[in-house]
Amino acid sequence: MLSVATWNVNSIKARLEHVTTWLRDAQPDIALLQELKSEEATLPTQEIEDLGYNIAALGQKTYNGVAILSKYPIDEVIKGLPTYPQDEQARYIEAIISTSAGAVRVASVYVPNGQSVDSDKFHYKMLFFERLRSHMQSLLAYEEPIIIGGDYNVAPAPIDVYDPARLDGTICYHPAERAHFRSLCNMGYYDAYRIKQPDTQQFSWWDYRGGAYSRGHGFRIDHLLLNAIATDQLTGCHIDEAPRQQDKPSDHTPVIAVFKD
Repeated sequence: MLSVATWNVNSIKARLEHVTTWLRDAQPDIALLQELKSEEATLPTQEIEDLGYNIAALGQKTYNGVAILSKYPIDEVIKGLPTYPQDEQARYIEAIISTSAGAVRVASVYVPNGQSVDSDKFHYKMLFFERLRSHMQSLLAYEEPIIIGGDYNVAPAPIDVYDPARLDGTICYHPAERAHFRSLCNMGYYDAYRIKQPDTQQFSWWDYRGGAYSRGHGFRIDHLLLNAIATDQLTGCHIDEAPRQQDKPSDHTPVIAVFKD
């Protein structure tokens, strides 16, 4: 079995104890992390390597940052979206993982939040989605399992937000964002959680403000998207809320998929 997780840790340094504890307990074979908020030179690599993980990262001071952690060798690392070379933000990293069952292509992606619908940051989010789609489409030519995990900053359907009527048109649940996410699925990627949990309402992100977690005011915006080959090997997918229940947690919690060898 191969387990792959995605988790926006919201500062690898601030949450290092949370991250190492979770890695030690959950033991994912591959962990795709987002929002490291650290340059590569200052990442706490020793603490992670001591747990048996190899690391590939694209860091950035204070903001963004993505990483791939793997118990298997990491090869052919691509840092940054090839279809968006002018992007200065650290939001995408891709690699080949050489598992005992064969090669798996994985990527960790941190889609921009967009801030507000009338802002330049929302335009940047739309552009990023377009460039991401173009690259993900090119990957479909590979005859290998592909897993693109990350914080996509969009809840795809009404079941994925706590109040779809009130939230419709707001950030992370705007029709334009949902359309971009659908376009990824429509061209040949599958939402691992929805494949295995078609009717379950569970969230992966809760705002720090207003007691959102205790009130159940969440969004499912962290996803593992799979090509058909990876989908055929999928045996389960769940959201682990335990890290969100800790003291001073990330506002996100891990999503984990399991695949047969």
